[in-house]
Amino acid sequence: MIIKALELGEIDGFLDYCRKHRSLLDDSYLSDEDLAAFKLNAENPTYIAVNAQGDIAGAASLILDDYARRGRKARLRILHAEPEDPAVYRGLLQAVLQHKAGLDKLNIFVPSANPGELSKLAAAGFKVERYSYLLIRDIGELPDAGVPETFNLREFRPGADEDVWCQVRNAGFARLQGSETPVTPEMVKTMTAGADYIENGMLLLYHGDKAVGVVRGSDDEYGGEPIMNIGPLALLPEYQGKGLGRVLLRAALHTAKNNGYSRSILCVNAENEQAKALYTGEGFREAESAVCCKYELNGSGV
Repeated sequence: MIIKALELGEIDGFLDYCRKHRSLLDDSYLSDEDLAAFKLNAENPTYIAVNAQGDIAGAASLILDDYARRGRKARLRILHAEPEDPAVYRGLLQAVLQHKAGLDKLNIFVPSANPGELSKLAAAGFKVERYSYLLIRDIGELPDAGVPETFNLREFRPGADEDVWCQVRNAGFARLQGSETPVTPEMVKTMTAGADYIENGMLLLYHGDKAVGVVRGSDDEYGGEPIMNIGPLALLPEYQGKGLGRVLLRAALHTAKNNGYSRSILCVNAENEQAKALYTGEGFREAESAVCCKYELNGSGV
């Protein structure tokens, strides 16, 4: 088995490999849309394992964009090999570790229903960091959002609300594991330019003239059918625990219904018990769970 850097002429083969195995992996960055946008550059260092027949039998691809560098942690788009030999996993991992400068750790998610893949990652040196749940809800009949007096919901205005969106989201997620790295106005602009953007799917909650909450609904698919994905949903810390998360969630569900979706989906960290209780109390049920694995770089990042 030869492990080598992906070359331009091999991109189609790499993408085919991702499509072939994504059903066994976390497919957050392996959707058709994400793979169509894949570019072989410094932000996507990618390596493949090639067998004696010249076929791709393994792949590792790192997402090393500005967000990853600012947070000093990078997400693996894929780390997978067809052979059961753990040495192939370790070889692919060592290849991407050539790009670890400035990082403290790598993360990859694996469905809890795939213990075999978790075992391979553990053999390569990964440890469990946290668990997350994918929750789903049929839209059906919806209660009113229940916006309190002195509060109001406003639709996000592209080109005008990027800064305030970041202020609320970053303050609300400052201590949420996995989301603590601040987003930038440029990242929000990218969200509104994506194929998953719903024109009225981003809402801001105001208390008087002060933005205190945000929620986003985006186009997605689950089980081969269209679905609206809710997230992020964030409130300024001083406005949390006041029932406003329920207001934002119900408003997002109304957005889903008004746009013709019959179901909605969201993701929540297992340790975020308050958020999970809110979602299950509003009719969401657990569809899947995933394990976030980490590979620590000894804090050196070199």
